[in-house]
Amino acid sequence: MPTKHRIYTMPVANVYPYYVSKAEKKGRTKAEVDAILCWLTGYTPKGLAQQLKAKTDFETFFAKAPKMNPKRKLVTGVVCGVRVEDIKEPTMREIRYLDKLVDELAKGKAMEKILRET
Repeated sequence: MPTKHRIYTMPVANVYPYYVSKAEKKGRTKAEVDAILCWLTGYTPKGLAQQLKAKTDFETFFAKAPKMNPKRKLVTGVVCGVRVEDIKEPTMREIRYLDKLVDELAKGKAMEKILRET
C-alpha cells in the first residue's frame, strides 16, 4: 500500500497563513481567502475558525467538510505543474482545487468568477 502524501497529515492551520500572505501580497484580503475556503467546503466562518484552531489535518478537513461545493468541479487549470482536473486521488484533488482558487485570487480575478457565480 502506498504511503500517504505528507500534506494529508499536515494541519490546514499550518498552510493557511501562506494562503493569506499570498493573497495579501497582491492586495487581496484574509476575508476573501476565508470566503473561498467556506465556499469550497461548506464550513461556516465559525466552523472554519474551529477547524484552524483544532489544527485539523487536510485529509480530515476535507473528509468532514459539511458540504463540498459541486461547482468546484468547474475549477480547471494547472497547479504545481499538474492539471487539477486530471488528479485522480480525491483528497489531493480537493487540496489542489483550494490551491488553484487561491492562485486565482492572487492573480486579481473577481470573486464572482473565482466562486463560479458567472
